[in-house]
Amino acid sequence: METGTCQSRPAILNALSALHLPFSTTLKFFFLTLLTISIASSAYAAPSDTATNKKIVVDFYDMAFAQRMPTKAALKFISPTTYIQHNPEGKDGRDNFINGFAKFVENGTLKYVIKRAIAEKDLVVIHSHCLDNPADLNERGQAYVDIFHVQGGKIVEHWDVGQPIPEKSANSNRMF
Repeated sequence: METGTCQSRPAILNALSALHLPFSTTLKFFFLTLLTISIASSAYAAPSDTATNKKIVVDFYDMAFAQRMPTKAALKFISPTTYIQHNPEGKDGRDNFINGFAKFVENGTLKYVIKRAIAEKDLVVIHSHCLDNPADLNERGQAYVDIFHVQGGKIVEHWDVGQPIPEKSANSNRMF
């Protein structure tokens, strides 16, 4: 049995040695390798998780704003226990989304059209064109970027920024 620790080897091996378990150095190294792989892989979402998170948010956005069923979308896609809202005009919580913004959408003509969706791990970004009154052919609308945080298959956090689409631009680039 070891009575001390060696300062030149990794702390995890010292910790395993301190347990006085009958493991060989090779077996301890094997467990260390498995632990390292486990920690490293848990820090990154697998590509399929990224794709799943993107689908959750795109489906939410489509149901809420294209199909104009935001309450149904919230009940299906937003976490019932955790929904952090970073828009200073909105309150935290799924029920507050349903009783606030969802009611506004359901009682008005507001429509968002997704222009692009980008996902990385548990964050999904939607770039969209928002129209207050889609029937008004002269309305330019606003460009929006919404950022969603997804955990456990549910939306748990939201940020957004928007800007009006100007009549004239200082450049020839389009906003979408």
